[in-house]
Amino acid sequence: MKKKIVKGLKVTLAMTLAACMMAGCGSSKATQAPQSYDGAATETAQYAPEYEPEYAPTYSEADYTYNNPTPENNEIYDKPDENGATLVSVNPLSTFAMDVDTASYANVRRMIEDGYSAQDIPAEAVRPEEFINYFQYDLNSPDKGEVFGITTEIADCPWNSDHKMMFVGLKTAEMNGEELPASNLVFLIDVSGSMRSQDKLPLLKKSLNELVDNYSGEGTLSIVTYSGKEEVLLEGENLANKKKIKKAINKLSADGCTNGESGMRKAYEIASEYYIEGGVNRVVMATDGDLNVGISDPDELENFIKEKKESGVFLSVLGFGTGNLKDASLERLADCGNGNYSYIDSMVEAKKVLVDEMSSTMVTVAKDAKIQVEFNPNKVNSYRLIGYENRQMDAADFNDDKKDGGEVGAGHSVIALYEVTLADSEKAINLKYQDNKQEDYGDEYATVNIRYKDPEAEESKLSSYVVTNDDEKEEMSDNMKFAQMVAEFSLIISDSDYKGDSSYEHVVDTYATVENKDEYKDEFVQLVRMVEKRDL
Repeated sequence: MKKKIVKGLKVTLAMTLAACMMAGCGSSKATQAPQSYDGAATETAQYAPEYEPEYAPTYSEADYTYNNPTPENNEIYDKPDENGATLVSVNPLSTFAMDVDTASYANVRRMIEDGYSAQDIPAEAVRPEEFINYFQYDLNSPDKGEVFGITTEIADCPWNSDHKMMFVGLKTAEMNGEELPASNLVFLIDVSGSMRSQDKLPLLKKSLNELVDNYSGEGTLSIVTYSGKEEVLLEGENLANKKKIKKAINKLSADGCTNGESGMRKAYEIASEYYIEGGVNRVVMATDGDLNVGISDPDELENFIKEKKESGVFLSVLGFGTGNLKDASLERLADCGNGNYSYIDSMVEAKKVLVDEMSSTMVTVAKDAKIQVEFNPNKVNSYRLIGYENRQMDAADFNDDKKDGGEVGAGHSVIALYEVTLADSEKAINLKYQDNKQEDYGDEYATVNIRYKDPEAEESKLSSYVVTNDDEKEEMSDNMKFAQMVAEFSLIISDSDYKGDSSYEHVVDTYATVENKDEYKDEFVQLVRMVEKRDL
């Protein structure tokens, strides 16, 4: 098994903040370990899909990656041990907060493009649910009056012939640019010396320009920077004044040490001053990992963000660059602030996060969203949720409105994959005293319960859906095929104890049978081939 990088979030945050305060002024080096792999671009071209590249992005090759080889790597990753199998007769309830982050996949993609083999990738950097949820799926839209549409399916498990897979897909209604509510956006930007390299502040500036050019909603935009001190570059500027906003963005420069006195407090102060009732009120933090934003104690920082979340101002986090990424800390801050955590490694990713998925990133349609799946013991003997280790909740927390869930935006989808053992399987474990045969509920595999709050509400709502024999498919849908492929790849590169018969070859061969392709899925298979070649 791979050695864990860091255990314990409090330790991670404390180390991060201490390291930031001790760092000297001036530019620090961006780090990639191992050093940039010169064959990455060649491999990408070599493994380009054979069919017509209908979905080819309009960006140049330079927009995909930035090569900044340096000898140090101070990146920190952390996640709990992966989920194991649970007997339904002992615990029939699987409960977790909805997760819509995608940073893990984008970050690991960067590693692979920089030449990492599977052995080089930290296992803690691989969060399978973020791999799976990075991609688009053909899911059922919500019925009229409903917030979530649901798509379910049961099929064979490709890496364990004794098991089945259960697919649960949730989707909210789409929202076009004309429907965007008024926005109060405050960007909190790290401009310390460590942000100088091309994959950090220069890429961030390009990304923000892309957002401004394409943002069609009304409202205000503010910019607060932090390095040696915080500085307000724009305050409450009308989003229609694109030229003035872009001029301020283009003037951003990286210099000094990361020793912000009150950048975070100032950002929330401005967000509160320009608060829009019923609108989008959000602080967007952009950094390469340094978190010294004026609140030095990790618990105090988390509590501050949670308090501001209750006022209606949410926090999203954008990670940039290599060598200094404090992945676990950035993810935790976004969770505390009812926001999303994304990692931007290229202009292609910037366009995806800040333009194509703007409504799902910025506009909240359900907050404190939780999922609880109840399995029928007469159909399912055991289950294992793939990923979501840091989103697990106690069963009793599902009905407790004081317990935080996840935030879901307009047009967003959430996919969960369960590996299950059926009750009639030869591998099923039967308990003498715990089995209950009084009610078999016919053809029901499970009931999926969703609890969430409307954006401005304090009380939650409940929706329920049943998974039945009708969801069993002899021929897998593209949804199931691709979600399984991505999960299988994540099991391999994280050296999972549950990877079974997973193989790169199976992932690639399965993709040949997928009909619903796009440029992101094509790129995924190229990454699989690149890692496969290095692991030969």
